[in-house]
Amino acid sequence: MLESKSNRIALYTSAFLIIILILFAMLRDSADPITLNNATDILENHKVKKVIVSKEYVYLKTDSELYKIASSQVTPKMFVDYEVEVQSGPSIIVYLLFLVLFLGIGSLIFRWFQRSNYSIGTKTEQNSAKSMLESSSVIESIKSDVSFGDIGGISDVKAELEEIIDFMKNPKRYKSFGARMPRGVLLVGPPGVGKTMIAKAVAHEAGVPFYYQSGASFVQIYVGMGAKRVHDLFTAAKNNSPAIIFIDEIDAVGKKRDGQRNDEREATLNQLLTEMDGFESSSGVIVVAATNKIDVLDSALLRAGRFDRRVFVELPTKKERESILSKYLSKIPNNVDLKILANMTVGFNGASLAALVNEAALLSIREQNFQVTLEHFHQVKDKVMFGKKKLQILSEKQKEYRITYQSGKVICATYFDLPFEKLMLSSEKLTPATDEPLIEHELESRVKMLLAGLVACDIKFKEHVSSAKDDLDEAKEIVHKMLKEYGMGATLISKNGEAEVLMSRLYEETRVFLSSMLLVMRQVENILYERESITKSAVRGLIDEVL
Repeated sequence: MLESKSNRIALYTSAFLIIILILFAMLRDSADPITLNNATDILENHKVKKVIVSKEYVYLKTDSELYKIASSQVTPKMFVDYEVEVQSGPSIIVYLLFLVLFLGIGSLIFRWFQRSNYSIGTKTEQNSAKSMLESSSVIESIKSDVSFGDIGGISDVKAELEEIIDFMKNPKRYKSFGARMPRGVLLVGPPGVGKTMIAKAVAHEAGVPFYYQSGASFVQIYVGMGAKRVHDLFTAAKNNSPAIIFIDEIDAVGKKRDGQRNDEREATLNQLLTEMDGFESSSGVIVVAATNKIDVLDSALLRAGRFDRRVFVELPTKKERESILSKYLSKIPNNVDLKILANMTVGFNGASLAALVNEAALLSIREQNFQVTLEHFHQVKDKVMFGKKKLQILSEKQKEYRITYQSGKVICATYFDLPFEKLMLSSEKLTPATDEPLIEHELESRVKMLLAGLVACDIKFKEHVSSAKDDLDEAKEIVHKMLKEYGMGATLISKNGEAEVLMSRLYEETRVFLSSMLLVMRQVENILYERESITKSAVRGLIDEVL
């Protein structure tokens, strides 16, 4: 049926074109233009058989040719001896014929399109999802050109991932020992610390294909498309194993399932969970994902057997900032003391350090200087801080308060053996919140750690800092749950004012404890001022010396 309609429209179109060509041949002016001298010669030689006069031209017809000359160049006296025909233009009948044919064939074409439009449109809609699915299946690896040598700092992260790289290079060594390769590595850290670069560096060092996908690319309109894209991604990686799959911003697709209906997102997440369960450790495929919101990820995604290893990428310390700045400044003429520059960039991540160096170089060029100086960095620091991204940058006085605040927290956390490995001066949270079951004294220890920063500043400066808000809010929440939900008050049903009593008691006990640790606190402060980080084992050693 569709073929018959196509033939019919082709016939109508052909007829229409033929008529147009005939009319064009009838109406077109085929006379050759001549000059006045040529016209005079033709007339004097009596070659002209007929003279036709129109509004613009005079046509001279001979036995075999037709010439024309502009009416403004000739006079009526020149044609006295010849038969003259006045031409009024094409007949109106010709125009009417053309109009009738045009409207007739046009109406036929319109009716054909009108009848077939619905069927064609429906077929197009049916094929649209199919074509989008087919296009989504084209997933190719990219060749990573980023090595660990290109990334400054992150020495702890490199050590964590070197084992993964060695596993991919020498799988037989681990298999013979009965060890299996981790299925997934989750990079956790704030924006701009270089999580994507780290994943690319792992692929480059291991010399394997690198499949990059953003978590948002799995979020599709049609149900099932995101799941199919996940399947295609893992299939491509398996067919080219060993390989690395990197999913950036995985929280876009891996958020907790809270019971609210979202068929497409849940289908995509379920497919991701299935794929990570489906391939064996011998497949040679590792999934590396990055997020700065680990607390919103679904618990099924975080369980063992999926993301076996979590690597926390923190903001760089002073020493790491020196390393990063050294790499960025290596190709720029400069006269800068890296130690001073690193000291003035507390709170900067790798991306903001790159922006800072670039802005300082641009300023130096604008001022037509031969090299970048520390003064250029002072001038552009505010631009990078507030113009590009608002970062928490500390003045010297603020840094002093932060050091004291964090010293109190890390001493308390170490003494009560709370779970953490290292304190970073730039980090707000020392230990992440947890929903695991805790005993009453463990909850009290956590509240004391959260209050320790306030207590330390109160002891040393006789005043508190506004940055304590998050810790104070968490402490209040824990105390509220202890009394209202866990029945850990004087009675199972808490009384009014009991929360204030409990909070005051824990605050005073923390104050007594830190007052006995003033020597340790000064030592921790000195280390933090110099290194901007301190390990739990180092603090433990200082406490043991006092005890």
